[in-house]
Amino acid sequence: MNDSNTRSRTITQGIERTPNRAMLRAVGFQDQDFEKPIIGVASAYSTITPCNLGLDRLADRATTSLRRVGAMPQLFGTITVSDGISMGTAGMHYSLVSREVIADSIETVCQAQCMDGLLAIGGCDKNMPGAMIAIARLNIPAIFVYGGTIKAGHYQDRELTVVSAFEAVGEYYAKKIDARELLEIERRACPGAGSCGGMYTANTMSSAIEALGMSLPYSSTMASEDEEKAENAAKSAEVLLSAVKTQLLPRQLLTRKALENAIAVVEAIGGSTNAVLHLIAIAHAAQVPLSLDDFDRIGARVPVLCNLKPSGKYVATDLHRAGGVPQVMKILLANGLLHGDALTISGETVAETLAAVPDTPPAGQDVIHSFKNPVAAHGHLAILRGNLASEGAVAKISGVKFTRFSGPAAVFDSEEECLQAILSGRIKAGSVIVIRYEGPKGGPGMREMLAPTSAIIGAGLGDSVALITDGRFSGGTHGMVVGHVAPEAAAGGGIALVRDGDVISIDAEKRTLQLEISEQEFQKRKENWKPPVPRVTRGVLAKYVKLVSSSSLGAVTD
Repeated sequence: MNDSNTRSRTITQGIERTPNRAMLRAVGFQDQDFEKPIIGVASAYSTITPCNLGLDRLADRATTSLRRVGAMPQLFGTITVSDGISMGTAGMHYSLVSREVIADSIETVCQAQCMDGLLAIGGCDKNMPGAMIAIARLNIPAIFVYGGTIKAGHYQDRELTVVSAFEAVGEYYAKKIDARELLEIERRACPGAGSCGGMYTANTMSSAIEALGMSLPYSSTMASEDEEKAENAAKSAEVLLSAVKTQLLPRQLLTRKALENAIAVVEAIGGSTNAVLHLIAIAHAAQVPLSLDDFDRIGARVPVLCNLKPSGKYVATDLHRAGGVPQVMKILLANGLLHGDALTISGETVAETLAAVPDTPPAGQDVIHSFKNPVAAHGHLAILRGNLASEGAVAKISGVKFTRFSGPAAVFDSEEECLQAILSGRIKAGSVIVIRYEGPKGGPGMREMLAPTSAIIGAGLGDSVALITDGRFSGGTHGMVVGHVAPEAAAGGGIALVRDGDVISIDAEKRTLQLEISEQEFQKRKENWKPPVPRVTRGVLAKYVKLVSSSSLGAVTD
């Protein structure tokens, strides 16, 4: 426990603050309870989204377990927004902003109420990094409980996820399916509670948190509706109380080695590009140096081992049945690609936690490949630089036919403009689509481009066009896409200088992203560029614009 927290609790429990004890009695404290550790249970329960629909059940199990083992839980709420529902709308401006609101709200409650520990429960994409940023800032004993993944939907012979519905829209506008089939896919894509089922952002971040040692083994791939998920919440509470007693603190776990382990796992599972943004932000909160170059360095050594959607075949529940994240980690550990001495929340090292897990994946399944027969020989995330991205950009190259692409630019200053062009058939094969002024400041909020990229796939252009943006991509995006371009257009980055018809070259092997004009012309355009009028001037988005950093630094606000 840090010094300031210890002093605060001493004053709170003493005679000097008797009225505060009186208020705690009103919420259920008895005389003996004032000597027990007070554990904050931060729940993002909401009926806004299926991702968070089951979190109340997990909070109930966690609080019951905490009382049983001798702690005093204090339940409080934090927000969530649904990325899937807001995707392609103005609401997506608030998605990344919600990460900061979640982190700030959890930090605020735990500091104001002098919590001895924290059990955070989250489901949708920004819940995980938001909670982890708060955990790293607070540095009181903490554990994360993932709400669990949704089970796959089914239509005819296909397994469906939420991305199936987005891609079906593109197929409908391309006249590949009719309105009846579009409706049937929509009806079946999300059959119940849980986070989006492929290796999209939510499941990527839950897997990364497990790799960080901040949640229990196997917990990141459990289905939300299964009983083992509720049992996991109860067990997490027990482990947290042990960490409180031994004062095992988050920054003892969130080390450089742990973050490198998380990056290795993200590469091996074919995870979302958003993991780059979020892990850098978590590292910043934990005061651990981490940069874009670390992803390239680790990705060069780590193969893609898992055949998971969006570029692969299977969903998170399939990964769970095949051995989950511990099986992936053990393969990496056995081949010298994981730090086995990194600590976990249980007090054991990674190597000790994985001791009973086989070095090779189980036979008779195609979800987790062996180290000798990987899905891809090296990681799927490539960090590109050039005159279009002097600070860096993130490309996802899993499942693409070509790692090099060059073509004329089709430039759009918003996601909506681009989507309309795709759906109306105005995007031609060979084009490099540019969506700009969608970065952290320019968007504001760095929206995800799932609607345009899904429309591209649905229209049959996935292998014949490329897309670059200073915005983000959903974990469900696949194809030749480059996001997080920095500096962003609103800051006068190279992406702001592109004109329709300019040739853009993408080379994932050489790690370059280049606007093919002369240096003289580039500088001339830069001198003539003027910043746009801000899109917002009041409210939370305006405050975010004033505070947020470049995406290359994690888009942090502190």
